[in-house]
Amino acid sequence: MANVNLILVESIHSLGQAGDLVSVKPGFARNYLLPQGKAMLATEGRVKELEHKRRIAEEKAARELQDLQAVKKRIESLSIEIGARAGDSGKLFGSVTTAQIAERIEAAGLAIDRRRIDLREPIKEVGAHKVPVRLLRELVAELTVTVVAEGGPSPEDELEVEAAAEERGRRRRRDEDDDDDDEAEDSEADADESAAS
Repeated sequence: MANVNLILVESIHSLGQAGDLVSVKPGFARNYLLPQGKAMLATEGRVKELEHKRRIAEEKAARELQDLQAVKKRIESLSIEIGARAGDSGKLFGSVTTAQIAERIEAAGLAIDRRRIDLREPIKEVGAHKVPVRLLRELVAELTVTVVAEGGPSPEDELEVEAAAEERGRRRRRDEDDDDDDEAEDSEADADESAAS
């Protein structure tokens, strides 16, 4: 008996993807695929409709790919600069996140979901870094992110400033204690003079 032509309604591992036109043995079609709703008979009208839908889907995918290639060129032409606090060695206090990168891309006029920014490891040093932006599985743009050291004291500098302020406070208290002692001695001397006269 000849094979039966079917259109798959859902993907079947050993047979094909949903929407594929397949040829199977009549028993497999009659006993499994058709009663389970996994396929439908490939009539002439359904085949034409399937081809029409496939053609529309391919045209749409081609337009989307063309648009994404233009976005890729724009991303690769960008050079983003992010300021972060860093030590003398160039190590950052913290790291540059995908959210920060996405904000800068958006500020440049492109809306990119931060989940598309494919940072394998966080950026923790000043300098230029190539960051992949995954637009499609096979379409990846390379974005240049330059991390620069921001002005302002580093956490170590802040600790030194706090330590110096505490030391000044201790000296002030010591000086005040010394002044109090001097006043006490002066008042004792005045009392002694009053008693002597």
